[in-house]
Amino acid sequence: MAWALKGLCVSGMNPKVVLLFLALLPQFTNPLGNWPVSIQILALGMVHALSCGVVYLTVGYGARAVLGTRPSAAIMVSRFSGAAMIVIAVVLAAERIITLS
Repeated sequence: MAWALKGLCVSGMNPKVVLLFLALLPQFTNPLGNWPVSIQILALGMVHALSCGVVYLTVGYGARAVLGTRPSAAIMVSRFSGAAMIVIAVVLAAERIITLS
């Protein structure tokens, strides 16, 4: 249960969550609707949180089930993920250098 609380705290502190609530959700509200806009945004936020929770839990448990029984696959996924992060970092750094030149 501690891991769930940790994940909730990490996701809650993510600035993308604030941007979602400030930039995306208000366009789906109706100021003339039956519910106040604040309640509409809260409801939309809860739907978003619930759907993200279902997806993250499904992916997490699925990955644990598949990778837990196949350690070689877990190593391969870790190496691929690391290589992908390095490639992304190099591309972003090169883009930044080219833009500044």
